[in-house]
Amino acid sequence: MSNLPLGGPPRQSDVRELWRATSLAEVWLRPGDWYHPAVDALVEAVEEGRSPDAAAQRLGTVRGAAGVGIGEALDDVTCLYRATGRTLDVEAMRATAIGWVHGRESLPELSSVHDPATGLPTGQYLAERLRETYGVAARSGTDVTTTQCLLVVDVAVDGLDAWQRMTRSAAVGRTLDQVFGEGHPMAAVSDGVFAVLCERGEAITRVARSVRRVVERNAEILGLAESLRRPTRVWVERLPATHEGAVLLLRQLVR
Repeated sequence: MSNLPLGGPPRQSDVRELWRATSLAEVWLRPGDWYHPAVDALVEAVEEGRSPDAAAQRLGTVRGAAGVGIGEALDDVTCLYRATGRTLDVEAMRATAIGWVHGRESLPELSSVHDPATGLPTGQYLAERLRETYGVAARSGTDVTTTQCLLVVDVAVDGLDAWQRMTRSAAVGRTLDQVFGEGHPMAAVSDGVFAVLCERGEAITRVARSVRRVVERNAEILGLAESLRRPTRVWVERLPATHEGAVLLLRQLVR
């Protein structure tokens, strides 16, 4: 139920605070940096029934320049529509993503550890985590090929524009982070292909099915179903006997 006042149209400040409360409760990481005047511009456009594109792009630029991840920025705008009971405006999401790219490009330097589009580590980072995994196995006398594996998610399709690829990657990256959380090294291996280092066992098949369902469901919610391979490909890759072989496997997944 909405917390907006009864008996008349809501004030802009009421809508903003409802949006803020929803975002902070569900997606936003740092309460102190949520507000910016660009927030008010987007609220005003939505409440007055005007095109939100310009305001959304401005907000996306602000978020990108502030170092906010694209998944967090898009989820935040989604909270505005959900909190006020409106249908999500896909064009507003697109404008937010475009603005985010402009804002991100304004930063003097980007980290090579994380892929800015997905918020996930890069393939190079995963290769280093695999080096550690093989090293631990060698010291403990265990066999990586029987204890660990890679869960691979492939959502790639041809013919997408830059915005579609970026929003798809952000959605999948956010989903994998939510599903696996900390303790599972993962990476955006290439555009549309993702890998997660997991323990090998009977449960991994069930996990793979669950990941496919969650990725496809979240894509439907965000209006991105046409940007994903359907059905989404999710499979388990057995790790090679050596770290060098594992790095070669990652390169093959890039394709």
